[in-house]
Amino acid sequence: MSSSSSSPVLTVDGPSGSGKGTVSRALARHTGWHLLDSGALYRLVALAGLKAGLPAHDAARHAELARTMRVEFGASADAEEQIRLDGCDVSGEIRSETAGQGASRVAAWPEVRTALLTRQRGFARPPGLVADGRDMGTVVFPGADLKIFLTATPEERARRRYKQLKDKGSDVSLAALSREIAERDLRDQTRKVAPLRPAPDAQLIDSTTLSVEAVVARVLELGAERRLWPRGPL
Repeated sequence: MSSSSSSPVLTVDGPSGSGKGTVSRALARHTGWHLLDSGALYRLVALAGLKAGLPAHDAARHAELARTMRVEFGASADAEEQIRLDGCDVSGEIRSETAGQGASRVAAWPEVRTALLTRQRGFARPPGLVADGRDMGTVVFPGADLKIFLTATPEERARRRYKQLKDKGSDVSLAALSREIAERDLRDQTRKVAPLRPAPDAQLIDSTTLSVEAVVARVLELGAERRLWPRGPL
């Protein structure tokens, strides 16, 4: 699927805690492009399954939820992320560790990935799309105009997640988070369908020692080189 004949697409892939969500939101603000948070879609499938009381192993019924669930992405009056599932605000629920672990589980099912593929591609519309996920550049938008693979050391990714959850008032253990990230990395990298890996033509950026602003500046520079947007401040 090439994006060059329709709306331009920038993909930002990477493991949990690499900063791809924060970077993608900043890039969408800078460019005025639409944003696809594909991880949120998988979290929503997992959350919808919990709310419906589905068995954790029922791939077929989770795939049906992926096709039929009503999802709305938006922002509150103070510009905070706002996500609604079947009319209910679940912005906080889907960012929990439970939802994250559920997302990693359902994302391994081919039926769910297939069910979400058309929905994800539908986000590509003018003036352009920033697509954040784990297989955006390899499967969903293989013809993307610019592909970024963002990573960081496991220790740094665990530290970032720990700080994020602590700031939200969650009682979490850094050691437990480190184990969960290692387990999730293994699941994501070894699943049979769309394993986590950089696309051959992706630009790799290690964010371990970089600020969000530095990563965003690098991506904006790469996009300007490809004439996706004007060079200089937007």
